[in-house]
Parts: sequence; structure tokens; C-alpha cells
Amino acid sequence: MQLSQTPINKTLERQLDQMFFQVLGEIDSPEDLKKIFEDVLTEGERIAVLKRLGIALYLDKGRSYEDIKNNIKVSSATIATVAENLGNSGWQEMIRRIKAEEWASGWTEKITGGIKRIFK
Repeated sequence: MQLSQTPINKTLERQLDQMFFQVLGEIDSPEDLKKIFEDVLTEGERIAVLKRLGIALYLDKGRSYEDIKNNIKVSSATIATVAENLGNSGWQEMIRRIKAEEWASGWTEKITGGIKRIFK
């Protein structure tokens, strides 16, 4: 992905940034959000974001750079860039939400399994 070398007007950039995040903040369904990102991002941009997310999750679980390189197919430099930013609030919020969802899903499966065993 190549970024234009001509900078955008800073006032316009702030306005567009505010609009973009306002729209995203108002979306209430994962399906609608997915449709928007599928149209807004190129396939390469989408994969780059997903790879960065995978790197962050692997790093959070203590996986080695070598393991991450082999599984996600990224360079050590990309892993290092994500690692440098992993303590930032945005990454921490993303990881916290993913862990909460994993925890809730795990308990849902356990409870459902227990109920099925009780009523067999």
C-alpha cells in the first residue's frame, strides 16, 4: 500500500477524522461494520489490519517472534512495530474486549453442556 506524498489539509483531515469515527461509533451491528470496512478498505489493507491484530494477540499470549513469523507470515520488523505499541490504550482495549468475549464464550459452552447433561 502506497500513501500519497502530498499531505492533506490539516483542517480537512481533522474534520474527516471526526466524521469517520462518529459514523463508526454509531454502528450497532457487526454485520454493518463488516460491510463498511469491506467497502472502505482494500483487501491488502484489511489483511494488514488482521495481521497486526494477530501479532498483538500472539504477543499478549507470550508467543515468540519466530512462532509469530511462521504462523502469521510477517517480518520481525512488523512484529516489533506492533510490540512497541502494544501497551497503548487502543491495543489494550482491543485485547481486553477479545479476552472478555473468549471468556464469555467459554462459559456459555460450559453452561450449555452442563444443562444438556442434566436434561438427558
